[in-house]
Amino acid sequence: MARRAEPLDKLARVGIEAAAFPADLTNLEGIPELVRSIQEGLGSIDVAVYCPVPSHIGFVPAVDLDASKLQSMAPIFTFAPIEVSHAVLPNMLARGDGAVVIVGGLTAVVTMAGISGVGPLMAAARNYAFTLNAEVASKGVYAGTVNIGAVIDRSAGLRAMTSDGKPLDPRLPVIDPDEIAEEILTLISKRDRAEAILPVQPHA
Repeated sequence: MARRAEPLDKLARVGIEAAAFPADLTNLEGIPELVRSIQEGLGSIDVAVYCPVPSHIGFVPAVDLDASKLQSMAPIFTFAPIEVSHAVLPNMLARGDGAVVIVGGLTAVVTMAGISGVGPLMAAARNYAFTLNAEVASKGVYAGTVNIGAVIDRSAGLRAMTSDGKPLDPRLPVIDPDEIAEEILTLISKRDRAEAILPVQPHA
């Protein structure tokens, strides 16, 4: 599910059973109907993974952050993941099984000078995921969060960062999207923790 149909249609033709649902998640009022249409087309949602990658929103130094900038970013990073969760939860709770995973960035966990705006909003969604998991775990439903501190390989973001022909800054870690998918699968299968931070740091 994403805003543009063409990239979704390409993803839906990669050799697995998939269906594309073009939608703008910043249209919060449309999320309940979107979830209903998915359920009508595919049946009950077992796992909902919310992973926003907006191309037009960047980080803002904390000294430059004001309410207006924060408000412009809040729908995609805070309001929409909560609304998506709220829409899928009733059926999951009725079945006594299901999972919701909110994917964000490392600034939701670790403060970094010069990089704000997105972080506080993702931190709010992270707090929500923790609280939700504490409430629904005993009812068979899992909620968790994955926070990524790396550039995702083979992604549009990586292509944009190297579009001028310059190599990626070697100080920036790169993570394979398959590793992210495996970590999400581990979270929802084991359900022994509500958060994963990637890349996994080796223990000293």
